[in-house]
Amino acid sequence: MNDPTPPAMPEGNEELGTDVSNNPTFESVLRVRLSRRSILKGSFGIAASAFFGTSFAACRDGSGGTTIAPSSGSAARAMTLDFNAVAKSLADALSVPAGYTATVLYRLGDPIAAGVADYKNDGTDTAASFAQRAGDHHDGMHFFGIAANGKYSASVSDRGLLCMNHEAITPSYLHPSGPTVVGGVRTVADEVVKELNAHGVSVIEVSRSNGVFSCKKDSAFNRRITTFTDMALSGPAAKSPYMITAYSTDGSKTRGTVSNCANGYTPWGTYLTCEENWAGYFRRITALDNSKRSAKELAAFARYGVAGEGRELWATATAADPADTSFTRWNAMKLGTSTDGSDDFRNVANTYGWVVEIDPFNPASVPKKRTALGRFAHEGAWPGPVVPGKPLVWYMGCDSRNEYIYKYVSNAVWDPADADKGLTAGDKYLDDGKLYAARFNADGTGQWLELNFGSNNIAAANSAYAFADQADVLVHARLAADAAGATKMDRPEWGAVNPANGEVYMTLTNNNNSKRTIANVDAANPRFYNDPKGAAAKAQKGNPNGHIIRWAENSGDVAATAFKWDIFLFGARSSADAANVNLSNLTAANDFSSPDGLWFAGSTGLLWIQTNDGAYTDVTNCMLLAAVPGKVGDGGKKTVNNVDGATTKAVDTYVGAPLDDTSLRRFLVGPKECEITGLAETPDGRALFVNVQHPGEDTAPDFADPSSYGSHWPDGGVARPRSATIVITRNDGGQIGGTPL
Repeated sequence: MNDPTPPAMPEGNEELGTDVSNNPTFESVLRVRLSRRSILKGSFGIAASAFFGTSFAACRDGSGGTTIAPSSGSAARAMTLDFNAVAKSLADALSVPAGYTATVLYRLGDPIAAGVADYKNDGTDTAASFAQRAGDHHDGMHFFGIAANGKYSASVSDRGLLCMNHEAITPSYLHPSGPTVVGGVRTVADEVVKELNAHGVSVIEVSRSNGVFSCKKDSAFNRRITTFTDMALSGPAAKSPYMITAYSTDGSKTRGTVSNCANGYTPWGTYLTCEENWAGYFRRITALDNSKRSAKELAAFARYGVAGEGRELWATATAADPADTSFTRWNAMKLGTSTDGSDDFRNVANTYGWVVEIDPFNPASVPKKRTALGRFAHEGAWPGPVVPGKPLVWYMGCDSRNEYIYKYVSNAVWDPADADKGLTAGDKYLDDGKLYAARFNADGTGQWLELNFGSNNIAAANSAYAFADQADVLVHARLAADAAGATKMDRPEWGAVNPANGEVYMTLTNNNNSKRTIANVDAANPRFYNDPKGAAAKAQKGNPNGHIIRWAENSGDVAATAFKWDIFLFGARSSADAANVNLSNLTAANDFSSPDGLWFAGSTGLLWIQTNDGAYTDVTNCMLLAAVPGKVGDGGKKTVNNVDGATTKAVDTYVGAPLDDTSLRRFLVGPKECEITGLAETPDGRALFVNVQHPGEDTAPDFADPSSYGSHWPDGGVARPRSATIVITRNDGGQIGGTPL
């Protein structure tokens, strides 16, 4: 059983991790290696569909340049990387290649309704106004084209809805002099309301005129979804005992969404926002609460990290009306006398950690938390190929060190007649399906382990956690994956599905030496090394630079329970040991660390890679790169020799074909102390939306000296920094990242 009294979660509890299971990490040495060229033999063909756009295949041109060429029968044009690599930079500026323009589109505090004043950016804007302003920490997003009839169109580029997550906040800049905290208590309730409104999701209408995008401030589609918004609980865990709170005594609903990191979308034109590091927001003082809880509850709290004061201390604020539970609902302690939790919020944490479906075309609709997709630190939910008569699939990562990769497969097969049914289609495809966790074998194969009550050691007899039913399995999906024997990974974050062939890519952002020791390196997480940082050569051991893994479902079947895998790219400094660290032979034009965001451009087939880095920030700010994807099996076997003092361990792994600076280039570098995250594009590929999150976050502000702020982007001067969405266009109006051949 897990330790029932874990330490309090830091901000962004992916840095800590709570997986103490004995699940495999490929410590055995490889004995059998399947032929690399056999991986894609057979019928691995993916039908083109409107959902994915035109199908492509990768090749190289005769001149040594890298192209994305159309598959047989495709009407798409071949593309080649058309830009010079952007240099690494520590400047408080955003850099893109010559021939491109980046324009700020949507910033923290920007109004989305008529009558809402422009943002003052001095901390004095009212809390209530934030219900109709851009939230903070822009993250995952998607562009939905608007047809002439006001409905979703997968082909319209000049007018659309941009749906965007607001993952978290930088509280210092939201208030005149930072948040007011006295003795560990939030004493100004209005500050807390502002913060609660600054989280969640934006839906905004954008349009293009003469090649320039702008937001429509008074659009009827514009909407903010915040921590106050009613949410329906849907699927197998809805109305179960785990969901009962004082707000919903039958467990049918909850209030709000938080820690919305990455995202997904559906073929029926709805948006999926995913709740990531939600656990750290809840207050649960273990010294007071543990004695009131069952052994099962303690195991679950420990596995999900529900403990501590709460990262923003929201539960400590006091509402003017004693009946107002806006703040007390963040207290997950057992305070009432009921047997089912209907008189307090002891179960409230169970109503977070889900994939939430939002219909952006129906502003009056109630979002639904889809419990069939499991509860964990959801980074995102990325759809696979959409083929009539076949099931639908979404791939997901749990963003914490040593956590798992998941997929969900619908029981219903896709019927194109459902393409305009909104949330009703979601009821059909997202409430009824199979949830799996991935096991990566040492021979380059893998299995999807079904998380189903009564199978794969997921049962009442499980010694670590006694499962009661399928609702219990889904609410505690991490524990179910532990029981099934899934593979611990180096922080699974964003995924993306290659429109050329249906192969799936996922970033493994990094791991530290307490979670990825030299003893537990394995084939899918093969590196342990030191990456000295800065002039003082600060030690950074483990896998501080991360890598990108990819896999191909057997026979191209999204419902397959087996797959083949290899590692597409390894993050590293270009100067690192090429034999065992810089395994992808990165150069100054494309070296990177901590891959995070991923996006396949449907127009060109290029793979966009974003970074969220702390390991390489002595050399450069975070960045965006463009890559040519290749395919699983295009490389070969590699032995990595790991060294930690006198300890050595050799691991066999499988790496993709080498990329050079013609097939992988740095496209953008952001301002100081930011994360580059969230990508979306117009269907015509001529506008790329990118988010710049929390510039200047790492420097504590001296409000008496605004020049001391860690960043002043995007407004410049001595302005407070603001998260913002930019839109990138080519000056000649062409497709982003590539030139037609």
